[in-house]
Amino acid sequence: MTIKNSGRLYIIGAGFAGQTLANEIKRKAIFGEVVAFLDDDPGKIGRRIEGIPVLGPIRDVARLLRMNPADEAIIAIPGASREYLKEIYEILKKAGFVKIRILPGISQIIEGDAHLIQTRSIDPQDLLGRTPVAVNLRQSLVYLRGKRVLVTGAGGSIGSELCRQLLSGGAERLYLFGHGENSIYQIDRELRLLQEEGVGEKAALVPVIGDLKDKNYMDYILGKLRADVVFHTAAYKHVPLMEENPVAAIENNLMGTGNLIRAARKHGVKRFVHITTDKAVEPVSVYGVSKYLCEQLVLETALNAGDGSGEDFMVVRFGNVLGSRGSIMPLFQKQIEKGGPVTVTHPEMRRWFMTIPEACSLVLKAGGVGENGRLYLLDMGEPVCIRDLAEQMIRFYGFIPESDISVEYIGLRPGERLDEQLWSADETLEKTEHGRILRVRKKGGKAGNMAALMEKLEPVCRFDPQKSGQYRNASLLREILAEAVPSFGRESRSRTGSPAAGEYFEMERENRSEPAAVYGG
Repeated sequence: MTIKNSGRLYIIGAGFAGQTLANEIKRKAIFGEVVAFLDDDPGKIGRRIEGIPVLGPIRDVARLLRMNPADEAIIAIPGASREYLKEIYEILKKAGFVKIRILPGISQIIEGDAHLIQTRSIDPQDLLGRTPVAVNLRQSLVYLRGKRVLVTGAGGSIGSELCRQLLSGGAERLYLFGHGENSIYQIDRELRLLQEEGVGEKAALVPVIGDLKDKNYMDYILGKLRADVVFHTAAYKHVPLMEENPVAAIENNLMGTGNLIRAARKHGVKRFVHITTDKAVEPVSVYGVSKYLCEQLVLETALNAGDGSGEDFMVVRFGNVLGSRGSIMPLFQKQIEKGGPVTVTHPEMRRWFMTIPEACSLVLKAGGVGENGRLYLLDMGEPVCIRDLAEQMIRFYGFIPESDISVEYIGLRPGERLDEQLWSADETLEKTEHGRILRVRKKGGKAGNMAALMEKLEPVCRFDPQKSGQYRNASLLREILAEAVPSFGRESRSRTGSPAAGEYFEMERENRSEPAAVYGG
């Protein structure tokens, strides 16, 4: 949010959220002066609310405004559709507003809480994609009241938004777990500021720096924290990068998840929610394979735990989210800012998208209503053409596609495919009573033996003097994975071209006769 503004503020929307913001701005008296509400509701237009006039309709009034550079608009309509937000944004831009903030339409705000600290500069993710479903978050989070909740990957895009929404859950403690100190520091400070401004409830925030790959540490820290609920979002996620570092992907994503699960079962975690991806469906990339195997590991754990154990292990799968770190939207933004070109893999590439807040709201709801051993899929709507997304972003920043900024097609990178699936041929979908949450069932067949597979992978990921030749051996890793996951095996057999970094390290190792432990990844 903007720290200080000495200009005039126009609040778009004279409903409860807009009025709450206006009162806060008036009370603090350092963010500028609210000179008017702009609204399209005939029942509000012409009235005064707390002495502030309500002007409208928005389209007509905006053309008459005479602004100075410090003037700013704040859109405070949390329940607005994407189409309406796009219309308002275009009106405000044409009226000359340079500074436009938005109060995001997250569930806490829909339920009546609105705070100035929650506003931020509007960006493309606020205008693209479908209108998010409204979730009664406080009601959804009843199961977390008084509990100790651990979020792994708490500094990431999904993990940090889960933490923001968890502030409204009444948890006793919220553990922010991650291995990157800067990202954990940032989310810890942000959550504390939100609490200071009255957002959510007063859960104790506990930042925890640690590494999932350290089995002994995970056992130690889960014993100390005594968490009741775990939301597991931590993972290496960048597909081409993981193709170049396949051992690191399996070591962190799969072996790390195994460490977390063992510690969770040993130390009394009652509810374990694992976040997975559409790239785990018929996976062709190392990242996708790692997440597919994590799904199997969690579901196998649930089977071993049994329905009467009081432990619930479940999986929630969804596609891409708009604006996550390392995703295409931040990349497109940087490319647009430097004048292009905007790079797209293929003109026909499509992906499933939803906003981060919507995905997290549904994950939290699924965590409460989900059952042991179940895999749930979030309803992603219709797939989005990446080319169309790129062109919409170019227009958002005031440019014309191809005329001002070109779109360049660069071809598929290792591990990528044109289309992703949300479920596989051996899975069927069932509706649940919870809107956009679907239940996934396997059509038949027994789950693989994950313990045996992980035993094979162990010496590749962790140094064993008796099997030193296997350590960081990317070729061996791929062979093991290809045997365990048919779709990956077919992809590996069809793959041509130059080797990824993992195989390159293998070749270099043989040429130089250097020990395996020299190379990582």
